[in-house]
Amino acid sequence: MRRCRFATIVLVPIVLIGLGWSHAARGADKSAIEQAQALWQEGYVLHILGRFERAAEAFRKSIEAHPTAEGHTYLGWSLSRLGLTDEAIDECEKAILLDPDYGNPYNDIGAYLIELGRANEATPWFEKAARAKRYCCYQFPHFNMGRVLLMEGRFAEAKRSFEKALEYEPNYPLAKRALELIREHELKSL
Repeated sequence: MRRCRFATIVLVPIVLIGLGWSHAARGADKSAIEQAQALWQEGYVLHILGRFERAAEAFRKSIEAHPTAEGHTYLGWSLSRLGLTDEAIDECEKAILLDPDYGNPYNDIGAYLIELGRANEATPWFEKAARAKRYCCYQFPHFNMGRVLLMEGRFAEAKRSFEKALEYEPNYPLAKRALELIREHELKSL
């Protein structure tokens, strides 16, 4: 069972995200792309294992071999775990310049702004993520938008955002829990 869970958590995202590499690969040196992809995969596994400094190092090497939106976005993710949130945002902005159709960096910037206490600036980023052409996880920007709306006390709109997240991922536990909390709040306010 543990092995199956590891494969789902680590290997499935590698395959899904790896599919996007063909977008970055047009006209580039094939060996550089293969090296970048292998380094990115190493960084991803290290990140999942909680080795954020080593993951960031692997992502940086991936970017040196061949810059991709994925490389910059996931470098940002590791930097955020190291408490370097402003640098994480910078990496996501670089990712957007490389591939404006890739949804992850938009959502990540919004999430980092929430972490920085600047939730009021996050909304446009989540909206861009939700409209991105290339994104594996549309439930995330809808969930995160719901978080912002909850912070603003806009419960009905937050509820719709969490429900939208569940349309993309019916078993998304955070969205389910958020809806439960809203329902509890609605009952208390009666």
